[in-house]
Amino acid sequence: MTDQPSAATPINAAAIPMNRVPSASTPINANPTAGPNIGNTGKKILSVDLGRTSTKTSISREPNNVIFVSSNVKQMSMEQVRGGVFEARATDPLMDLWLEYQGKGYAVGQLAADFGADLGVGQSKVNDALVKVLSCAGYFKLKDEISVVLGLPYHSQEQFEREKEQMISLVTGSHTMNFRGESVSLNISKVWVMPEGYGSLLWCEAQPKKGPTILDFTKMSVAIVDIGHQTTDCLMIDNFRFARGASKSEDFGMNKFYELVAAEVEGADSQSLSLISAVNKPKGDRFYRPRGAGKPTNLDDFLPNLIEMFSREICSRVLAWLPERVTDVILTGGGGEFFWEDVQRLLKEAKINAHLAAPSRQANALGQYIYGEAQLSSARSARA
Repeated sequence: MTDQPSAATPINAAAIPMNRVPSASTPINANPTAGPNIGNTGKKILSVDLGRTSTKTSISREPNNVIFVSSNVKQMSMEQVRGGVFEARATDPLMDLWLEYQGKGYAVGQLAADFGADLGVGQSKVNDALVKVLSCAGYFKLKDEISVVLGLPYHSQEQFEREKEQMISLVTGSHTMNFRGESVSLNISKVWVMPEGYGSLLWCEAQPKKGPTILDFTKMSVAIVDIGHQTTDCLMIDNFRFARGASKSEDFGMNKFYELVAAEVEGADSQSLSLISAVNKPKGDRFYRPRGAGKPTNLDDFLPNLIEMFSREICSRVLAWLPERVTDVILTGGGGEFFWEDVQRLLKEAKINAHLAAPSRQANALGQYIYGEAQLSSARSARA
């Protein structure tokens, strides 16, 4: 599963409960900004993984086409968001995302961070979800009718169902916006919301089965552990049946780790995009200078100890939750990749087989896209 995934493998029929699976002949969209990959469904699908560090979004099942947008959002006056249109040449849209919607202006991503917006840690992901979806649609130059697939934490059945209905009500319908100076009209006709982490299972199951020991996740009890910025999502899946009573999201994630790192550096902000970027760089390149500091701090001076300590905390929480019948765990998300070496070693000591979704940070968005393909294909077959 850590091999480079292929986009040409049909998803197992059990991967989408109660839905027929589409053909896997969807062409890869090599140029995401040139237009959406309509594929064999005949419809445009936008997958949006609402991460707390960054929103991961895709209009195809090609990993290299997944776009990362920092999760910062700031509501501003329309005059403020329009203020950057004086550059002599076209700028990188991801560094200058802004839109106007229903008389209000919004800066998104790095632009919002420049204006002082934080990552919104602790807030419901329903907050600002529509603005993020619209900004992703605008980036990909989508218009007219589209379908959207999203994910939400699974704190409880009741909360998930409540927030899912809020999200569907918020996103569904006709929307007219001014995206970076251009008028865009969208009709979001279908919205699907799944528990965070489930997309990674769909993505992993869709990959080519290689090697002598081929795992069929449709015929076993497997756990998905999605270590995100705000939550760790622990999903129990029996033969591709989502075990609602045994699954949960916990308010414990990478943000707690960044707080530990920030505590070691005078003047550091745990939600700083620069700090987060420095932590995730290769060993030897992890330097961070808080605003006002005279020189950068080498994070490698203390990161190894923090990583070891935090990995043990993650593992103890996972093992305390893990149902007895589970033998295999799929780690995913940015934290799954970051803590992989230590966590998989600790799980191995507990006789648990660990697997890493690849690519880990993109897997949810890609699996959500596959889900949207299957849903639209099933609906089309039902009408035929």
